Amino acid sequence: MDLTVQELRNKIEAGDSFVFIDVREPWEFEEFNLGARLIPLNTLVTSMGDLDEHKDDLIVVHCRSGSRSAMAQGLLLANGFKNVLNLKGGVMAWQDAFGNAKP
Repeated sequence: MDLTVQELRNKIEAGDSFVFIDVREPWEFEEFNLGARLIPLNTLVTSMGDLDEHKDDLIVVHCRSGSRSAMAQGLLLANGFKNVLNLKGGVMAWQDAFGNAKP
């Protein structure tokens, strides 16, 4: 299931509780980030143990365009995480909608 950038912005502004994960590379994160926790896709499998306490929590994953985060979403769901949303269009969609405004 996907989440739009407007839905994400609404969740952030409403103060909704969720785990927010950025699966891009560190250099991409340094250029612009939405305030998510950085867990690059290539380290996600080895980092899943750190997320075990969130298996039943809402998790939102994002990347640059939505492709890597879709892979991350699949990995998390396959490993017992129950409620994982992919940010449709990723950071590119955020910047198209809101420029470089951070949440």
